[in-house]
Amino acid sequence: MILEREALKWFKPAKGQFQIYYKQGADRPEYQPDFVAETETTIYMLEPKAKNEMEDPSVLAKKEVAEKWCERASTYSSEHGGKPWKYVLIPHDGIMDNMSLEGLAAKFGRM
Repeated sequence: MILEREALKWFKPAKGQFQIYYKQGADRPEYQPDFVAETETTIYMLEPKAKNEMEDPSVLAKKEVAEKWCERASTYSSEHGGKPWKYVLIPHDGIMDNMSLEGLAAKFGRM
């Protein structure tokens, strides 16, 4: 598993840990990313999805709020000597044993 091989630490967030909410019709459900992994240089919020779900409106709404959350977290972190945060939405068929976290972020993340 890429996370075990490259990350200094990684975890599956618990409900309410990030308090990220997205708009879905009239509702504002909570979004929890699948994984968070920290490397020497970056903290990644990782969301693998089935390839056929990548353009789903709910997935895109979650992506939008998670990217904004990571931008704000990165700003705060840089002001306090921490690492940047990056959100990466990954199609399931893009995850290969030979891929690195940085490679996945470069290919599927927002730069």
